[in-house]
Amino acid sequence: MDLTLTADQRLIRDAAAEFLSARAAEAGARAVRTEAAGYSRTLWKELVDLGWTGLPLPASDGGEGAGFLTACLLLEQLGAHQIPSPYLPSVVCAAFPIARFGTPAQREEFVGGIVRGRVLSYARAAPRGQWDSDDSEVRATPVPGGYRLSGTAWFVPYAEAAEQLLVVAGLDGELAVFVADTAVPGVHSAELDVVGSEPQYRVEFRDVVVPASRLIDGGRAVVRLISALGAAAACAEMAGGAQRVLDSTVQYARTREQFGRPIGSFQAVQHHCADMAVDVLGARLTAYEAAWRLSEGLPAEMEVAVAKAAVSEAYRRVCALGHQVHGAIGFTGEHDLHLYTRHQFACSLAFGDAGAHLDYVARALGI
Repeated sequence: MDLTLTADQRLIRDAAAEFLSARAAEAGARAVRTEAAGYSRTLWKELVDLGWTGLPLPASDGGEGAGFLTACLLLEQLGAHQIPSPYLPSVVCAAFPIARFGTPAQREEFVGGIVRGRVLSYARAAPRGQWDSDDSEVRATPVPGGYRLSGTAWFVPYAEAAEQLLVVAGLDGELAVFVADTAVPGVHSAELDVVGSEPQYRVEFRDVVVPASRLIDGGRAVVRLISALGAAAACAEMAGGAQRVLDSTVQYARTREQFGRPIGSFQAVQHHCADMAVDVLGARLTAYEAAWRLSEGLPAEMEVAVAKAAVSEAYRRVCALGHQVHGAIGFTGEHDLHLYTRHQFACSLAFGDAGAHLDYVARALGI
């Protein structure tokens, strides 16, 4: 295992950091709060023009073939600069699974479409919101020429902006994945009031007919891939957010004075910052081990579970200690720290919380 970034990967990471830093004021979480889509369409077009949507995807599908690890480098910077974007649901949770399991026609239409800027999302209607469930609250029934979808999916990101959704549905006692259009009769979405900055929706499917050509072969394997890629990508986002919280906290400790001296000169504050640094480094290494194994096509179930549990808890501790050092100002709406705290809550719950992944680790250990 070699987690050292290549020269190209370092160039991509640094270019993304510079570009997003310059766009954060106009496309960050504060700026898009009133945007109906929940993200900056202008920035999304820029990302498409820069080739970001195709960069990690296979060259055979119109991408550049840089791989999943490169997508995580970009997502780390999106998390660091708190820029809401449909990049994760579109590129990670839709394009990669379709590229692996889709037919040539499906790959050309949907993967190629995402490379060109189409927004897709995913609808994992697991009972009680448990990502490790083997069932779905959306049911698929065979009908002439296709399938009829009925049921409700909760916490679907960017459902209003998405042209299609990857819908996980129960079919004859198994799980199946379909590509469903959002602008057809029977699909109804309602925005949810959530803690994070990215929009989430409840989507109801009322006898929505999907052509047979929209069934993605693979069943549970597709579902597992969506969950693994999504969890690892969320870890990369959280690592980026945690790094930014550490950086801003250290800077604040250096400049904020109390009793005639910078608060960073006090041992308690120094220890808080040191604890944060340990968590940030551990979170990044754990996240990228999981991402690397997925990029290499190696078994990664244990590594993804460990990463999602560990990074979620590390990000929570980093934000909590950041608030301790900042004091009251960190809780104000004018300060950015609360944006990262909200981001931490949202990402830690996405694709299964720490408890769910720890349960998987325990089962894998045979206890």
